[in-house]
Amino acid sequence: MKEKLSADFYQSHDTLTLSRKLLGCELVHDSPDGRTAGIIVETEAYLWGDPACHAYRRKTARNAAMFGTAGTLYVYLIYGMYYCANIVSGEEGVGEAVLIRALQPTEGVELMQWRRQLHPKTQLPQNRSKVLLEKDLCSGPGKLVQAMGISLREHNETSLITGPVYVTAPVVTDFDVFTTTRIGITQGAELPYRFYIKNSSYVSRK
Repeated sequence: MKEKLSADFYQSHDTLTLSRKLLGCELVHDSPDGRTAGIIVETEAYLWGDPACHAYRRKTARNAAMFGTAGTLYVYLIYGMYYCANIVSGEEGVGEAVLIRALQPTEGVELMQWRRQLHPKTQLPQNRSKVLLEKDLCSGPGKLVQAMGISLREHNETSLITGPVYVTAPVVTDFDVFTTTRIGITQGAELPYRFYIKNSSYVSRK
């Protein structure tokens, strides 16, 4: 089993630093269906005082996980259909997180393919005939959550240290990091809080 990132790792870095340091690490889910994993190739930071951050106004039932201990998983629903997975960062009670935007699949590709053929909310077959390319399986936050089998009900507020979803120490380190603005937001869109592995073909958008 690969070495998991420790609680100290999450707690010793601010959110922007953590967003960069997670690149090259591997996100893993040991599920009853099997193991799926992928190298983190793209992240976005969401900070306290950032109008695009879910914790910007106040703590709610939806964003409560963001105010937990660094190294907690925060899962939420967007557009009424898709889910996103975030790693809680910063000090407990502050409300910051790193959105995992894209992965390079490394394990369980066939299981990822099968999961992506299901409707993201009902988990029923959609009768798709198109074969999804490996580079498209996890090239976006909603795609990777579905491919990895991460769910709001089972994994929100779980620990990345003791839970079935976790992050390993870096498996690739020889790369350049590209810094740019975030995607799909209106407020805080000018902030350079998105990071990805330069020249990776697995990122959501360059």
